[in-house]
Amino acid sequence: MARRPISDELWLTLEPLLPPFIPSPKGGRRRSVDDRAALNGILFVLQTGIPWEDLPKELGLGSGMTCWRRLRHWQARGVWTKLHQAMLSKLREHDRIDWSRASIDSASVAKPPGGQETGPNPTDRGKLGSKRHLVVDAQGIPLALTVTGANRHDSMAFEATLDALVAVPGLRGRPRKRPDKLHADKGYDFERCRRYLKQRGILARIARRGVESRERLGRHRWVVERTHAWFAGFGKLRIRFERSLETHLALLTLAAAIICSRFVEDLC
Repeated sequence: MARRPISDELWLTLEPLLPPFIPSPKGGRRRSVDDRAALNGILFVLQTGIPWEDLPKELGLGSGMTCWRRLRHWQARGVWTKLHQAMLSKLREHDRIDWSRASIDSASVAKPPGGQETGPNPTDRGKLGSKRHLVVDAQGIPLALTVTGANRHDSMAFEATLDALVAVPGLRGRPRKRPDKLHADKGYDFERCRRYLKQRGILARIARRGVESRERLGRHRWVVERTHAWFAGFGKLRIRFERSLETHLALLTLAAAIICSRFVEDLC
């Protein structure tokens, strides 16, 4: 992945969301790294996957620990979630979110020992890992994400991941948060999942175990697999390095906003 600085479009969206800097009443040194430089430092680490402490000082982006603290501070203020939602709103303003169908799927991510929402991965000799669960639109635009331990069955995160969908404004009328139908593989073939969709007026297109071939639904579900590949293109997300779940979610949500911003840039 190219180590690009933040785009002007993304920065103009993010800047108003950042909390103002409030100097300590006890005095002390002034902030030595401005927000845009710190954000570029965060992006460099996110894209390359290097340890925070190895961020090159010659880049002029501050120390890795400064960028790490800024990432966590902004996560606590809800900045990354607001940024993702703002990028979705920009896409909806141009009617670029395809609500005709959505897809859900998960991807396992290896993880060093310890940390919240980790568990023994049954497909990787019981090594600790996490799962990233995504809902995307018909084009692969990430609409919602959650994280669980690698030992959790995909269906167990079904409701929570769909509940993470937010109402997206941008066009005349009510904000929208529900797709017309949802595509999913056989890992979600449970009556509970179908009942959840029916109660919300969403048509279920879930492959049935022992009945339908995976290729039939794969014509539509490949977009969510491609989006997982986009997330894995960020070096810091290929393996879950962060022990803290909140820090890991901050990086995931920032990556989702960046992916959305690429679709926004195509509008220009």
